[in-house]
Order: sequence, then C-alpha cells, then structure tokens
Amino acid sequence: MSFSSIRRDWSANPMREMLAGAVATFALIPEVIAFSFVAGVDPQVGLFASFIIGIVIAFTGGRPAMISAAAGSVALVAAPLVHAHGLPYLFAAGLLAGGFQILFGLLRLGVLMRFVSNSVRTGFVNALAILIFTAQLPHIIGGDWTAYAMLAAGLAVIYLVPRITTAIPSPLICILVLTAASITLQLPVLTVADLGKLPDSLPVFGWPAVPLTLETLAIIAGPALAIAMVGLLESMMTASVVDDLTGTPSSKNRECTGLGLANTAASLFGGIAGCGMIGQTISNVKYGGRGRLSTLFAGALLLVLMVLLKPWVSQVPVAALVAIMVMVSIDTFDWSSLRTVVVHPKMSSVVMIATVLVTVFSSNLALGVTVGVLLSGVFFSFKVARLLRVETETDASAARLTYRVSGQVFFASADVFVEAFDIQDAGGMAVLIDVSDAHFWDVTAVGALDKVVQRFKAHDIPVDIVGLNQASSTLIGSLDGRMTPKEV
Repeated sequence: MSFSSIRRDWSANPMREMLAGAVATFALIPEVIAFSFVAGVDPQVGLFASFIIGIVIAFTGGRPAMISAAAGSVALVAAPLVHAHGLPYLFAAGLLAGGFQILFGLLRLGVLMRFVSNSVRTGFVNALAILIFTAQLPHIIGGDWTAYAMLAAGLAVIYLVPRITTAIPSPLICILVLTAASITLQLPVLTVADLGKLPDSLPVFGWPAVPLTLETLAIIAGPALAIAMVGLLESMMTASVVDDLTGTPSSKNRECTGLGLANTAASLFGGIAGCGMIGQTISNVKYGGRGRLSTLFAGALLLVLMVLLKPWVSQVPVAALVAIMVMVSIDTFDWSSLRTVVVHPKMSSVVMIATVLVTVFSSNLALGVTVGVLLSGVFFSFKVARLLRVETETDASAARLTYRVSGQVFFASADVFVEAFDIQDAGGMAVLIDVSDAHFWDVTAVGALDKVVQRFKAHDIPVDIVGLNQASSTLIGSLDGRMTPKEV
C-alpha cells in the first residue's frame, strides 16, 4: 500500500469525513435495534457488534467509505439458531462464519462478483430502498398527529437546509432540531429509549460459552456458512455500488477477509455478525465520506453515543431517525431505472424486476440476487445460442455438400447444431463441415459434433471437419477418442 493511498484513505478532508460518518451512525441506530429484535437478541448485542465491526473493518476492509454493521439479512439467518440453541451458539456461529469469510478472501473468491450483471445490481439497490422504507412504516402508521408533524418537519429540515448551507449535514441538524423541540415542548413522541435496552457498559472480551465438541460444530456449521455467504454477498454488492458512485475501485478479496476479521472480533465481544449496510453507506458517501476515517468515526461515535452519551441519545425522537431513513431510501432507489426499464433489452429489464420482486417479497437480499444471477445466466445462454448459424453450400462438380458453422456451440446450442444437419441433404455426396467461424466450449458441444459425424458415417457418407481453432481442437481431442486426427 503506497503512502499516497494511505493519505487519501485517512487524511483527506477529515472534518467532512467525520460529519459524513456521524450521519451514517444515526442512520444505523434504528435499523440495528430493529434487526436485533429480528434475530431475537437484546439491542445491545446488535449495537456492540456494529461499533466493533465498524472499527475493525475501517482498517481491514477493501472498500473505503463503506459502512458495515449488524444487518437484517444476517439477522434473518441467525434467528432460528438463537431460538433453538440460545445466544452463546450465535456467537460461536459468528466466529466460525468469520473464519469462513477469511478463507474465502484468501482463496480470492471475490472474483465471483464479476458474474453479477448491472441489471441485478440495479434490482438489488431498488429492492433494498423499498425494504428500508417499509421498515419505517411501523413507526409511521398508527401514530398521532404529533408523530406525523415531527416526521414532516424532519424531512423539511433534511431537504431545505442544504439550500442554505452544506457545512453541516442536514440529517444531523434534523436530529438536533427535533430533539430540542421534543424536550422543550415536552411532546408525547416515541424516543430511542423506547426502542429497547441500550448498552450501559463497554463490551467485554469472552470466548463463546459453548462446549468444544463435534456436536456443537454440527449445530453451528450450517448457520455459520449461511451467515458467511449472505454477509459476503451483501457486502460485495454494497462495495460495487460504492465503486460506481465514487468512480474508484476496491479490493473485493480484501473486503472478504476484512469482514471475516470484523465478524470474528464482534463475536468475541458479545456481538452478532454483520455485513455491509448499503443505505447507511450511500448516506455516508452522499455527505462526503470517501475514506476509511468516515467508517472508523461511524463505529467510534456509535460507541460514544450508546455508552457515554446514552442519556442524551435516549431522548432523540424516533421520528428524526425515521426521517433520515426515508431520505436514505429515496436516495438509494435508482429512479432512472423506471425510465430505462422500457428502453433496455427486455431480458435485462426482466432480470432487474425479478430481483426486486423476489427480494422484497422474501425480505431476503441473498435470495433475490441469486435469482437475478441465475436468470442473467439463463438469458445470456439463450441469447448466445440464438446466434448459432449453419449454412449449406453444394458443389455438384465435386459431389460435396459443405456445412459452414458460425457462432458458439455449447450446452444451450448443441441441439440446434445437431438439428441443422440432415442426412437427406447429402444425397450420396461427401460432407465437409467447416467450423472456421465456430467455437466448441464444453463436453455437450463435443458430443453434438460427434453425434453428427457418427450419423453421417452410419449412412456411409464420408465426413471431413476443417477449420477447428486450437482451443476447440484440443478440447475435442481430449474428450472424444472416437474422432480421428484426420477428422479434426
């Protein structure tokens, strides 16, 4: 790592970085507490995890300016384990999940992000924006006029203050103004203290209180692998979004290892495992966060707020935090995708919409992305298979029928390739198959070529194959012993 990169990550505009990190911190509080309830643990377990993960990954992560903390996707996976076996097994599973993630990083599996198309990324972002907004609805629906007035006032401050000044991020001003109004006017509104028990001490290092037996390993192995995969997927997607927003690259493999180290530390200090938080990350980036200092400050400030400044933080109206999250959801959603959905290729639009629908209705980001990636693969294979062409040319003087093949021959186009050859067309002439403009990719393609050759031979029609490129020739030679060197 060069000195210039270290300076860029840690020293560039520190005041801007810290203010942006502060916005991300306040955006974390309601979500982390809510996700703690989803996982079936006390809020302090999620809060402990969030500031430990934030501090560790600021140094070890591969994507500067990314905010990682206890996340809903991980909470959904962890909940059954907590309910069935208790909190110590959750810490043990988080420890093992961190080990898996470190291993994935060392094996350089971050390269798998290359298989996630832009359509899937857009669907992921839009679905997460919808989920962030719907998560605020329980705090909005059913409230009295005071709650609605506070929410409206909060949104007004967030969107109008930047027209006057951008020296201080407007969400921080929103929190100060609404908290002051709530205390001064003694408004009957829900506060952070009403959300659940906040930490009253620093986290303590300790090994998970579970027996070190094979039975324990059998209990935690499945959930740990699920936590590792879900956490990595969401973090990799979040890192890719920040790459696009900032126009800068990131190390996906380092992010895998860094997240593993952060989750290991969180589990050893009584916290739940976590991953990248796209809503808070976008908020951080929007207000100027570009380096590791914003990530570190977000985690450190959460610790200060929850432990040292708890009496003041407890009085912050939930409406102020909801206003911030509504702003985050609005900024997260890719509004241009509503316009381009009718312009882009239909298959790309279907992938994006499917990713959104599956994610929103399952509340499972990993499932939505998986469906999107699978659809992208299927549609891509279908599109490439349609490009295969087989044309015939008859040379009566030489008594030869030539088949000219162009395109890609693989599992999705193999049947089309075979069906293009008709014994009746030969009419007793010799057959020449010219594959100069074709490429054979897999075992299915080799089998299809062999099937065509054997079909002609079964009718005593001589066959020659010309134009095989080196890669195709090597594949055929290694996989199909029935094809003689003369034929290839």
